[in-house]
Parts: sequence; C-alpha cells; structure tokens
Amino acid sequence: MEHILVADDDTEFTALLTEYLGQQGFASTAVANGQEALNSLAAQPQQFDALVLDIMMPVKNGLNTLSELRSAKHGAANTPVIMLTARGDDIDRIVGLELGADDYLAKPANPRELVARLRAILRRGTAPVEATAQTTLQQGDVQIDIGRRQAFLDNEPLALTDSEFLLLSALLENAGSIVTKEQLAQAMFDRELGPYDRSIDMHLSNLRRKLASGNNNAPDANTDGDRERIKTVRNRGYQYLV
Repeated sequence: MEHILVADDDTEFTALLTEYLGQQGFASTAVANGQEALNSLAAQPQQFDALVLDIMMPVKNGLNTLSELRSAKHGAANTPVIMLTARGDDIDRIVGLELGADDYLAKPANPRELVARLRAILRRGTAPVEATAQTTLQQGDVQIDIGRRQAFLDNEPLALTDSEFLLLSALLENAGSIVTKEQLAQAMFDRELGPYDRSIDMHLSNLRRKLASGNNNAPDANTDGDRERIKTVRNRGYQYLV
C-alpha cells in the first residue's frame, strides 16, 4: 500500500483528502507545516511514496520545504512531490517546478484529480521495463539505466527527480528526432497538458541546468557536454542532439 504524506494547514481539506485517499487504497499521514513534513521524511526516508505539499503554510512554507527536501542528503530527497498552489498564481507554480516539484494542482483541489495525478506519478516509478526495450541508453557522456532509474554524466551519478529522469529518457530514446510536448506529457505525467501548463518547459530548464553544471566540474572545458545537448524546435518540440 502506497503511503502519502500530506502537508497542509487546512485541516478541513486534509481531513477530506486523507479520507478519500483511504477509500482509494492509500495510507496517508497529514502534517500542518513544512517543517513537520521534513522531519517526517528525514526520520523515515523510505516510508512515504509521495508528498502532497501546500505552498501557503505557517512555520515553513511549501517552497522552502521543497528546496530543503531536494538538497537533503537522505533517501527521501527525490520523493515525488505534487505542489498545491493558489488558483491563478503562476509565479508559485513556476518556482515550485524550478525547485523540483513533479507536478502541481491549483486549490481548491479536487481530491479525485489529485489522486489521479498521484497514481500517474507512482505508476511511472514502478512500471516494468518492456522486454524489447533497451535498459540502458547513452549519448556522449550521458548515460541512463532505465531499470535502475539511474542517470550518469561523465560516469558520475546525476541527481534527477523522477520527472527529469523520464524527460531525459524520452529524449535519449528518440535522440536525433523531435519529440513533441504532447509525447513528453504522456511519458512523464500520463495525461495531456493544459493550454497554459508550463511543466515541461520548467522540467527541461532544470534538466539542462543539471547537465551543464555537472559538466562545469570537469577539468577539460572543451568537452562534449559544453555544446548544446537539447535543442528547442520552435512550435514542434525538443530534440536531443547527436
């Protein structure tokens, strides 16, 4: 049974959500602020399968909580996160994605939609590799092990969120070809993007930054990684260059 940690100071909403999660076959734990969420994740890094994180909370807000979680040195650092944002507040959504949120949903959130997004995130983390699919992919100094969900840059581990890993996997599987946003949305979220959904753009920006910062640590500044790796093809999608 998957265990969901819910961090939100709205007790009426958390009571409704945790009850619905139970009806849908999930275990859940609710905390009232970001610091309590961080404490719970640090104390038992393997206990929680996903975190539902509200932005507006006392003591420690959701954005600060997410930033600390992604920089943590324990096993919960890459726990999938769905951010709950104020309706119409694009800035919070963008910042949340920049900090490593996997997905977001505007409040007041529909529990049914939230559970659907949780299931999509959890499903992608446990989906078996097809027998005909390659279990490793490599382009230049970037390599991924699909079965183990690991990525490497110049033979060094690359810390990616689940969304970033799936984005990189989809691009490497189609290296040299253009991959549309719609295809990436299905691969990453198992759903269509809304007309103003910038999730793909922000995850791609994070991925590009991690690939570039990893390369900047290399002693040779003229390595393969200094060239553009992922090209934006206007009005069409993205292409991993070979």
